[in-house]
Amino acid sequence: MANIVIAGTQWGDEGKGKIVDLLAEQADMVVRFQGGNNAGHTLVINGKKYICHLIPSGIVQGKVCMIGNGLVVDPAVLLEEIDTLTDAGIPMGPDRLRISEKAHLIMPYHKRIDHARESRKKAGKIGTTGRGIGPAYEDKASRQGIRFAELLDDALFPEKVKRAVEEKNFFLQHFFSEDPVDPDAIIREYRNYARRLAPFVTNVSEELDTAIRAGKQVLFEGAQGTHLDIDHGTYPYVTSSSTVAGNACCGAGVGPGAITGVLGIAKAYTTRVGRGPFPSELSDAVGDCIQEKGAEFGATTGRRRRCGWLDTVLLKNAARLNGLTGLVVTKLDVLGGLESLKICTAYEWEGKRITEFPANVKVLEQCKPVYETLPGWSRDISGAKSMKDLPDAAVGYLKRIEALTALPIHIVSVGPERRQTIVLKNPFQGA
Repeated sequence: MANIVIAGTQWGDEGKGKIVDLLAEQADMVVRFQGGNNAGHTLVINGKKYICHLIPSGIVQGKVCMIGNGLVVDPAVLLEEIDTLTDAGIPMGPDRLRISEKAHLIMPYHKRIDHARESRKKAGKIGTTGRGIGPAYEDKASRQGIRFAELLDDALFPEKVKRAVEEKNFFLQHFFSEDPVDPDAIIREYRNYARRLAPFVTNVSEELDTAIRAGKQVLFEGAQGTHLDIDHGTYPYVTSSSTVAGNACCGAGVGPGAITGVLGIAKAYTTRVGRGPFPSELSDAVGDCIQEKGAEFGATTGRRRRCGWLDTVLLKNAARLNGLTGLVVTKLDVLGGLESLKICTAYEWEGKRITEFPANVKVLEQCKPVYETLPGWSRDISGAKSMKDLPDAAVGYLKRIEALTALPIHIVSVGPERRQTIVLKNPFQGA
């Protein structure tokens, strides 16, 4: 029996969706444990693209998928996703999708506040997606949130909405000079959502415990990446939840003893969406080439991703924070055609060389990357089936990553399709 956590090691967009889809074949259940619809996992299967924002990527494999208590859920977005996948011929009944009764709801006032707050910041914007994620987590932390359990309570839900709107409208009107929201309209809208989603709502923690005790295999799927974690990321340029592997337990409702392995997903280079420090960023023709060849646009927002060389200071930090047992390197094919490649192995700050990831974002902004140069390769590797099919320079690049991070590479992705993958060690098969 194996229960595996998939964690992003960079700033998100590492290709977690493809790897979850690939490994879901051996899993019985796939569980999403944090975030909201500010993330998008792109899957390409037989030339067809699927983008999952809330529903775990394993749904395309026909697995039981669970939305854990650690998420904040926009019910309109969830229903749209259910309908889209249903129209694509993917079974989406309550036997396939389960929603934790403890997961919190994103409400219309959360989105209104998110947009108003970001607009007011002007030059100091964080780069939020504006989907109400942060304000929903704020209400959760201040004990004002509304969960699915309350949504399904016909007496309690209106009471909670009216109480929340009284405060939110004061905030919207008197601080942001915005129009108020109508509590009765919200109640009517969300009662419609409740009718459709009620059959999916359950005690996810209890169902997971029963499954694990019965020997079922579970894949835990996070969103974003380690360095967008609310505690351990490049604060304040972070998301609003904990993205590291340890939160799989809290966000799904299982004990840490249930986890048997943690795979860290890393692109063969580094990308970042939105604002925030990025030491190895490339603002030149090479960066543009990687961006174009890698089709680096956000799956949720469509924003252009900033691109740079692989940063192993970042990777080693992620390895420690997540307790990684192995690495998955994605998009290795994108680097083909470059005469030489660089790997950031340290930072230089105020004349000193540092190898630990700084907590102070101002220090990180001043860090200059220290690079090691490796040979590139010219031929297309997107059809490679094994390490023997890769050029010596590509194998050398992977071996150097292993040496610098002190982690074995278990999987290498050489294209967006499921079949464009070299599996060196399957965590569910032990080989």
